[in-house]
Amino acid sequence: MSGESTVHDVTYQLLRSLGITTVFGNPGSTEQTFLQDFPSDFTYVLGLQEASVMAMADAFAQVTRRPALVNLHSSAGVGHSIGNLVSAFDAHTPLIVTAGQQHREMVIGEPFLSNREATNLPRPWVKWSYEPSRAQDVPEAFMRACAIATQPPAGPVFLSIPLDDWNAPMTGPAVVRSVSTVCAPETERLRGFARRIRASRRPVLVFGPEVDRSGGWHAAIALAENLGVPVFGAALPDRVSFPEDHPLFQGRLGMSQKSVSDRLTGYDLVVVIGAAVFRYYPHVPGDILPAGTELLHITGDPAVAGAARVGDSVLGDARLAIELLTELLDAEAARAPRHPQHQHPQHTHAHPQHPQHQQPSQTRFQEQAQRRPPRHAPDRPETTGGPLRADEVHAVINATRPRNAALVYESTSTIGEQVEWLPVIEPASFFANASGGLGWAVPAAVGVALGDRDRGVHRPVIGIIGDGAFQYSVQALWTAAQHSLPIVFVVLQNNEYSILKSFAELERTAGVPGLDLPGLAIASLAHGFGCRAVDVSTRAELEKELTAALEADTTTVIVVPTRPQRASLR
Repeated sequence: MSGESTVHDVTYQLLRSLGITTVFGNPGSTEQTFLQDFPSDFTYVLGLQEASVMAMADAFAQVTRRPALVNLHSSAGVGHSIGNLVSAFDAHTPLIVTAGQQHREMVIGEPFLSNREATNLPRPWVKWSYEPSRAQDVPEAFMRACAIATQPPAGPVFLSIPLDDWNAPMTGPAVVRSVSTVCAPETERLRGFARRIRASRRPVLVFGPEVDRSGGWHAAIALAENLGVPVFGAALPDRVSFPEDHPLFQGRLGMSQKSVSDRLTGYDLVVVIGAAVFRYYPHVPGDILPAGTELLHITGDPAVAGAARVGDSVLGDARLAIELLTELLDAEAARAPRHPQHQHPQHTHAHPQHPQHQQPSQTRFQEQAQRRPPRHAPDRPETTGGPLRADEVHAVINATRPRNAALVYESTSTIGEQVEWLPVIEPASFFANASGGLGWAVPAAVGVALGDRDRGVHRPVIGIIGDGAFQYSVQALWTAAQHSLPIVFVVLQNNEYSILKSFAELERTAGVPGLDLPGLAIASLAHGFGCRAVDVSTRAELEKELTAALEADTTTVIVVPTRPQRASLR
């Protein structure tokens, strides 16, 4: 076949044309024909376990804003990866996930390493799942996979490819197509939303992860300041979409029906943009909305709109919808006089204005900022003896981090301390697990750092991880060390699954086993994977080591013994 193109040649050229030249994987025998003669202009990122591989690719795609390619090993590799595939699906991350299948001539006899019902295995956590009927269909399947993965709502897709397909002869190049990746909202329906907002006397905004993913951070600020109304963040966000030190920010919504309804009491209109209505965690019965409150919902995901149990929805890209809504609100204001001032309940959970935030010209907004009661500085919690509290750790990180640092977060029991003491202040700077499973953040920090390097951005990546979560994908430290990535992991070691103990108290389930984690030598593990690692016990030691780590050109793991605490779940 000298001089003749193969499926391998044509597929790699297609991937090159699409700008997909980074492959995340852990190779197996059924994938080696795909990886043979690996091109020098491609990058292969090796992870030591497929769950880590999936999370790395997820975060890389989020940061670079283009699809990433994941190469897994048959059914076993797909199985290992599914926990983090769920997160990629919930985060609407465009991934092309591939797995090797046994030789076509052998599959009928179900040989060793065949992938039984390969296209069913990753469902329902992929948008499309396919195994080409012919070897020559492989390049076209990749093109279709890329189109489906990137079309809104974006998400992972799956291809199963027999190992003998790659060397099959191929005539002619693959067809390269482009597709739309953004859908605009319906203008007339959004105009109706604008009228209802202007007619409301006590509106409130809720911004969710879709806003930041769409690049709508600054548009969200402009809308909030245009209206001069309070802003809530969605509960348990995987991306933060509004500066958490802004005077209009009121904190995040609670995680139960009762807490959400209680928090929204007193508002007559809730405008939810880019978030589910609503994302609950514990079952604490309550009203979905307070009596007399209406809800408007803007999302790019029809499934999210369909699942909402209350409210009227508009489908469309979050950033485009916010920008158009702001224009329509201005037009409504010019057409008819509006209320002299929106009235809304007073909340005591407020954040001081960051000096770099510009005050808008509206008197109403300035007066509201002034009405908020002052609180203690966000970097000076009360200090006590013994192991550090979570608020102290977060405050030290807040005082030490550069403003442009990326935060990768996986410590559910301390998420309240993050909002209070380590506010997100820049767009595209907060990343968390979208599905709620553990084992995402350590490899995701690797993906963020690799994505930054790929796009020429220089910023430190700080992973704040619980000691339990840290164990799920600890092998990702090896990849970080091999690539000399500037990541600082701060591990909060309280020697237990604190969030589960919080649930045990809420659900009155005494005597649950397996909630304590004694004997974890985390720094030693990190050393074993090639990272610099230190144990600290005081705020001064933490600040010193964090400062040094942020200036290093390698990966550092800082282990901080912390006091166990109970999360507020109601």
